[in-house]
Amino acid sequence: MNSIKFKLSIFAFSIITSSLFGQTYAESEIIDSNEEFQETSTTVTKNPYFNIWEYIPQLVDSTPTFLPEQSNLAIVPPTSETENQTWADQKQKSVRNWVDRTANKMDSWFGETDPTKPATASLRVLLDNRWNKHDNYDFSPRIRGKIKLPTLENRLSVVFGDDSLDDEIENNIAITGSGTDRNPDKSVDSKKIRDDNSSIALRWSQLSKRLPFDVDADLGIRSGDDIYARLKAEKDWKLANDFYFHAEQIYRYGIDSENYLRTNLELTHARPDQAFLSNQFYITYADEQDDDLTWDNRTYRQHQFFKGNRFNYGIYTGGFYNNDDLRLNSWGPFVSWRQPVWREWFYVQGDLNYFNDHREDKSHYPSALVRLEALF
Repeated sequence: MNSIKFKLSIFAFSIITSSLFGQTYAESEIIDSNEEFQETSTTVTKNPYFNIWEYIPQLVDSTPTFLPEQSNLAIVPPTSETENQTWADQKQKSVRNWVDRTANKMDSWFGETDPTKPATASLRVLLDNRWNKHDNYDFSPRIRGKIKLPTLENRLSVVFGDDSLDDEIENNIAITGSGTDRNPDKSVDSKKIRDDNSSIALRWSQLSKRLPFDVDADLGIRSGDDIYARLKAEKDWKLANDFYFHAEQIYRYGIDSENYLRTNLELTHARPDQAFLSNQFYITYADEQDDDLTWDNRTYRQHQFFKGNRFNYGIYTGGFYNNDDLRLNSWGPFVSWRQPVWREWFYVQGDLNYFNDHREDKSHYPSALVRLEALF
């Protein structure tokens, strides 16, 4: 019974939050229309009440900065100019062409293909490296791919690899996921690596245009023998004063892993060609985890100094809810840098954190994470 209550609470939280922000958006449209009406009259009446949607942008504007201006200038040559230059470039091209050929071959299984609308595929190969003084060094390779099949009206695709990467919000800023539940006595946990990357599923997108949000549905197998079904619903709202809100609700049920629910919420204040301020919040319930609920929150500022670059810094807080006990378990500052190196298809990301862990009785300590990522 308690398990059912926890699951319902997550759904209720996401629905209520989405409704509140939807209402805020509606109110912001009313405010905008009233302001337009007031501007046409001889007397303009200002809102005497405190408005956080106006205060935060003013606070951001008044904050001094010594960092360079935003830029989208490329620092590496495009792939079309380098794909035949070196052995690594030729291998990247070979893998990219093989993935495209495989996509077109699979597309032909479902009907006559259209040469003007070929199947497309994408592949990410990631090497995550972690270090801290308590857990020492951990290395974890990860892979995630997607094949779109246009003969099925672009609604069906094949996804494979580490499915936890799809649980993250699209512009997730931190290196997460691959270091959890590993064998602490091994720097390279081959069994965990094999299980994490053995997922494959069919994905239906845009299930119904009548729904007020986008929905994806997956049916597949993960961790070798865990047959599962997964639903993901997401929606974006544009609010007043350059604010944007994004919400995602994920539910997965596996024969072995059973229930898994995750809510992703993101509130961002962004203006064109300017650094932005954002807050990413996640709640997770899983039958496999020890706690009833876990939550993570990152409030940060993000800059882009050249194309493909991402520099952010902020504060992390995280905790759990278990047996009617809500705890802040970990908090601290973090900084992250991501950029293409040498080639357009090769990225390096480095994270530096200074968090604590109350449950494990660990005071604040530094941890470093480095990700090498190749795109095909």
